[in-house]
Amino acid sequence: MQILRTPDERFVGLADYPFAPCYTTIKTHDGADLRIHHLDEGPQDGPVVLLMHGQPVWSYLYRHVIPYLTDAGMRVIAPDLVGYGKSDKPAAREDYSYQRQVEWMGDWLEANDFSDITFFGQDWGGLVGLRLVVNHAERFSRVVISNTGLPYNPDVPAEVVKRVEDFRANMPTPSLLEMRRAIGGMRSGAHPASKFAYWQKWCWETADLPVGFMMSMTLQPPPRPVQLVKFLLNKMGVTSPLPTPIAKAYEAPFPNPSFKMGPRAMPSQVPMLPTSPWLEHQRQAWEFFKAFDKPFLCAFADNDPVTQGGENEFLAKVPGTQGLPHTTIKGGGHFVQENAPDQVAQVIIDLIRST
Repeated sequence: MQILRTPDERFVGLADYPFAPCYTTIKTHDGADLRIHHLDEGPQDGPVVLLMHGQPVWSYLYRHVIPYLTDAGMRVIAPDLVGYGKSDKPAAREDYSYQRQVEWMGDWLEANDFSDITFFGQDWGGLVGLRLVVNHAERFSRVVISNTGLPYNPDVPAEVVKRVEDFRANMPTPSLLEMRRAIGGMRSGAHPASKFAYWQKWCWETADLPVGFMMSMTLQPPPRPVQLVKFLLNKMGVTSPLPTPIAKAYEAPFPNPSFKMGPRAMPSQVPMLPTSPWLEHQRQAWEFFKAFDKPFLCAFADNDPVTQGGENEFLAKVPGTQGLPHTTIKGGGHFVQENAPDQVAQVIIDLIRST
């Protein structure tokens, strides 16, 4: 396995990210060294809070959440998934899978010997982190999730499966705007797997995924005329047109397109269909959580088009959700850590102090 490492100078001078890096080296399935980065902030004897990010971001996402938690006496651990941030980046799209991310982060967890953990996960941070809770249950004391899920879809109609698979295999790569329209309509009209396929196909087939541009347009959309200019420049081949500081920060882990295989690959690993190779793993995970009676809190945003309502399955099935003050993050969007860091932190703090 060829592994790439982002030069340190790519991360110099990032706004609001003064944190010291920590590194752990694990072994891949073929014996290669794989270095995983994490932050370790706050008092060493404080309650351990594990913050896991999703795609296409990295621990920079938590820069405004961390000070709230450390000021409250928490020890905050925030890793970068393999392929993201300051962690190493396998160089082929095929190197990445859901199961490998779970195994890589499980090895990282065991190597660092963290315990009595309060877990917080959003987006892929939830998909990977919830599987860590299953595989290392003795290390976790509480769970908080936001805008994420544990996809298990054994009963998707055959015609939907056929349509999605044909779209992904045979149709032209959707444009950025086509993808955005499809994702914006995830909760209406066609089956969600049909809409999500636009995100999967666009990421998989876009050689130079415009990570910084996407994040800046999502989090800090400029006036309409400027948006139009930026989209036009992107369509003309400019990966990061007129980049803002936040665009530069989210683009920093990727010096060139060869470093972007993780963000390109991972959407295709979401088990949206019954043909997913991870279907049995997900079934087993749900069997575990149906008996999970430790505190399990949901804090989903009121305006995320991708995951809105996703907490209902957890509330219905996980015993540990009973009797807890489940929270709606107001105006959090998909990336609640950016849009409502104070609300996210307070949910975590209150759960730890009350349990």
